[in-house]
Amino acid sequence: MRIISGSLRGTKLFTLEGENTRPTLDRVKEALFSKINYSLPEAKVLDLFSGSGALALESLSRGAKISYLCDSSREAMKIIKQNVEKTRTQDKTILLNCDFEKALQHFKENKIKFDIVFLDPPYKTNFAEISAKEIIENDLLEENGIIILETDNKDKVIENLDLSLLKIKDIKKYGRIYLLFLGKNI
Repeated sequence: MRIISGSLRGTKLFTLEGENTRPTLDRVKEALFSKINYSLPEAKVLDLFSGSGALALESLSRGAKISYLCDSSREAMKIIKQNVEKTRTQDKTILLNCDFEKALQHFKENKIKFDIVFLDPPYKTNFAEISAKEIIENDLLEENGIIILETDNKDKVIENLDLSLLKIKDIKKYGRIYLLFLGKNI
């Protein structure tokens, strides 16, 4: 896995080993960042289920101001720290080793809002839907902010999203992967 574009272009990242991990494919990442590239300069980014931190670090490489990386796994946090050190982005990253609900509560209590939120939790959970709802209910998304949710079961996720709070701005399909682009329903 590597950073595709920007100031850190070509940097190879450490990855998590094992069958429980599923890094975002380069072709999906490339398409995703092509779509949101205009939103990245000076953006405040949250990568809520960070894994290796690749999405947050790609954002920084392309001009994001700061990235918050959260993962509950100690192994993932070890890899994230290695990647942050390798990319020398310590001054632009904030790491949280806790579950997503504690992280969201922390952001609510500290009135931290985001321009871009990446949600790529384990597919067999409902963490993405819960997170998206909590982000909107707790006013953690900037006015024109966007939530990017990765899933392999678009219909199930959409069925479980609270569309009174969230607006689906776009849906893109890459092989068996879907990216849902969500915003506030205002």
